[in-house]
Amino acid sequence: MNPGRDAVSVSELNAYIKTMVDADDFLASVAVRGELSNYKAYPSGHHYFTLKDTESSIRCVMFRYAAGKLRFRPESGMAVIVFGRVSVYPRDGAYQLYCEAIIPEGSGDLQAAYEQLKAKLEAEGLFAKEHKKPIPRYPERIAIVTSSAGAAVHDIIRVLRRRWPVAKLILLPVRVQGAEAPPEIAAAIRYASAHKIADTLITGRGGGSMEDLWCFNDERVARAIYDCEIPVISAVGHEPDVTIADFVADLRAATPSNAAELAAPDMAELIQAIDTANARLARAVGKKLLRSREALDALAQRRVIQSPTGFIAERRLRLDTLRGRLAACGGFVDKERGRLDALAVRLNAAADASAARRKGALAALAAKLDAMSPLKVLSRGYAIAMDEQGRALKDAGKIKTGARLTVRLERGSVGCRVEDTYGE
Repeated sequence: MNPGRDAVSVSELNAYIKTMVDADDFLASVAVRGELSNYKAYPSGHHYFTLKDTESSIRCVMFRYAAGKLRFRPESGMAVIVFGRVSVYPRDGAYQLYCEAIIPEGSGDLQAAYEQLKAKLEAEGLFAKEHKKPIPRYPERIAIVTSSAGAAVHDIIRVLRRRWPVAKLILLPVRVQGAEAPPEIAAAIRYASAHKIADTLITGRGGGSMEDLWCFNDERVARAIYDCEIPVISAVGHEPDVTIADFVADLRAATPSNAAELAAPDMAELIQAIDTANARLARAVGKKLLRSREALDALAQRRVIQSPTGFIAERRLRLDTLRGRLAACGGFVDKERGRLDALAVRLNAAADASAARRKGALAALAAKLDAMSPLKVLSRGYAIAMDEQGRALKDAGKIKTGARLTVRLERGSVGCRVEDTYGE
């Protein structure tokens, strides 16, 4: 310790350390691997976070001008590589990493941005099948949103002119590459939808790298396609190229030429189909006419057609014959009715005689039955002795002394007890 040395302030010390750190070439440009923690994006546009590994951490800041270049959304827990410089923040006396760029570790930033946006829009339902609109089969107007200078527009126009020359083609020229492309494409799609300028809309471009096709992975373009009231066919790049626009569009085409094929039918095929249908219709009509002519000829040969009055005269003769038969039947009916009346008189007389004979026989039988009735015997002073079970007694030898008996008289009954019995 040197008491004679001049003391410095805290600000001077921090400034000195900052100068020393800024002068280090290694710290002026570093790439640091780590995991994002406490990542926050402030309304000012600046991003603040911590980069850490298993043993250490460092504070980081990414100013608005650098954060605006990010193609994906950094999140806490994401493994990344951060590019920037190390310097000292004099106010706090702490060093930190001033970031210029961030890329996800293991994949490029474009791929990470693609996967993030895809997951987000899919969760919101922008890819759902129920939102897909059908493509008109016979469009009258077709809008094309693409570059007017690219090969894609010429391919689309060439195919449409060959397949469906009756359609009106409306070109909305836009840039399909660069930072200005996404807002231009989205604006053109929204214009076409708002003014209903077409029945079908094709948007896309020719092949290229992921960077070249990136405008069709932009969220603004995706939402414009989703909101479009006109059915949209996405035709971006070649068959292997798949963009966010392909997922949102109502129909995906492998190439711009394929989009034109999907947007309109082939007129030559339609004409051939119409000719075939006309031929089949003509044959069917010819057969129908032939059958109808044969049926008409058969009717013309019938007698009722050739001689209507003769037919009526024949029917009149048949009617007269039937009337004669009916009159004859009337006389026969009257004769039979007389016979039936006479027979009915004879049957009634026979029935009355039979009833009288049967009534006399019944009276005789009733008299005999009355004479044989036991009750009739009682009226002559006789009585009937019965045991306790109500059975008539016939043998005095079978009756015990002291038995109770019931004696039935003509009028009423009397009870008695046996004191003695006498045999024959």
